[in-house]
Amino acid sequence: SRAQEVPLRLLADYRGYLMTDDYAGYNALGAQPGVERLGCWAHARRKFVDAQKVQPKGKIGRADMGLNLINKLYGIEREFKEVTDDQRFVGRQEKSLPVLAELKSWLEKTHPQVTTQSALGKALGYLASNWSKLERYTEAGFLPIDNNRAERAVKPFVIGRKNWMFSDTPKGATASAQIYSLVETAKANGQEPYTWLRHVLERLPQATSVEDFEALLPWNCSPEMPR
Repeated sequence: SRAQEVPLRLLADYRGYLMTDDYAGYNALGAQPGVERLGCWAHARRKFVDAQKVQPKGKIGRADMGLNLINKLYGIEREFKEVTDDQRFVGRQEKSLPVLAELKSWLEKTHPQVTTQSALGKALGYLASNWSKLERYTEAGFLPIDNNRAERAVKPFVIGRKNWMFSDTPKGATASAQIYSLVETAKANGQEPYTWLRHVLERLPQATSVEDFEALLPWNCSPEMPR
């Protein structure tokens, strides 16, 4: 379920950055020592897109102003997509921080002028209540601006779940989740899933040490294996 005890159990020993939306079920985990919670700019941006849709057609409104500034942040990310983490960090300090300062100033001025229940009011409220988490991605070059990569990774599972309509048993659901996790991790590390799984299954019987098992992980794959 999405109850807060589930992420607490699954990530009981995790320490580091954790990106989520503002769902309250993550609050307990985010309050754990050593966990730094990040906000997802894709979620924030989506709310401004929704607000833009209900504006009078043909007119530029406040939603456009907020969306334009968020789009600037994404433009900076595209500019530094292929650089090192250190270079991305410097680029964000030089270019992203001024845009964030401009966006925050606009937010503080605009938020009190908009009704909270309007689409724009909800977008501004989301931005205001999550600001410290949203700007945290600038703390390090390896931190992503949003969670889109992870959401794309679970999309095949979500599509499949809608098609097959449930797993027959809890064990089956667990096995399915584990296989999907292996496949998506292989893809994230540039491996062709079938080739990598075959590589692993053929060598598992001979693995006897921690080093043997670690050598089979997709990021430690032997160079001669086809990618």
